[in-house]
Amino acid sequence: MFSVEQIKTLNNLELEIYEYVIKNPNKVKYMRIRELALEVHASTSTILRFCQKMGCDGYSEFKLKMKEYSLNLSQSHITDDVTEVIDFLKKTSTDEFEQRLEMLTDVIMKAKHIFFIGSGMSGIVAKYGARNFSSMGKFSLYIDEPHYPTEIRFLENSLAIVFSVSGESRDTIRHTTRFKEQNCQILSITNTENCTIAKISDYNIAYYITYMKIADYDVTSQLPAMSIAERLGKKIYRRTGGHLEIV
Repeated sequence: MFSVEQIKTLNNLELEIYEYVIKNPNKVKYMRIRELALEVHASTSTILRFCQKMGCDGYSEFKLKMKEYSLNLSQSHITDDVTEVIDFLKKTSTDEFEQRLEMLTDVIMKAKHIFFIGSGMSGIVAKYGARNFSSMGKFSLYIDEPHYPTEIRFLENSLAIVFSVSGESRDTIRHTTRFKEQNCQILSITNTENCTIAKISDYNIAYYITYMKIADYDVTSQLPAMSIAERLGKKIYRRTGGHLEIV
């Protein structure tokens, strides 16, 4: 609800107000300013200064923000319905999807270097994808750190495989544009093709499943992205003459 930049501006007394508000959101949204001041042993002017630092014009707007935050928490709706994932997996068995994977495998095989990119949950998938490709015979590295230095040379004939559910992660977009500026090809795997990362990519696969969030956290299923990475890895292995054993 509050940004890191806002919290950094707080003094010690305001931090105590912040601690109380975070621990008692359902209580604070109904409290008058004097009641909150008594609870945290601060003046009403200190409360107002705290509200302004949190991006609110006054205490009334702050309480409204608290109510909206509580409402969003209560309306978070997470299901374990796997219908969409099953539908996606069925779609990947079509000739059209198979041909697209074969075309992307051609692109991957021609690349001298492979970099997997993602942040948050997508960063975990990127790490998994890099390990999977390396196991299949195509050595790959992953980047899941927002500030990892990528202003490097000698990236000719490289491919960045980018994972992002929303396709709008600032950190992932930053990494993607840096690789693109160094003439690397970009293959993105996103939830929709109508997003920034998909639009700036040379190739994109979109899987289209329902977004799921808990407060500010994206908990959308990563199974489609992992499935695509696995399918591509297995195709790479077969291209190199390997034979997968079932154990």
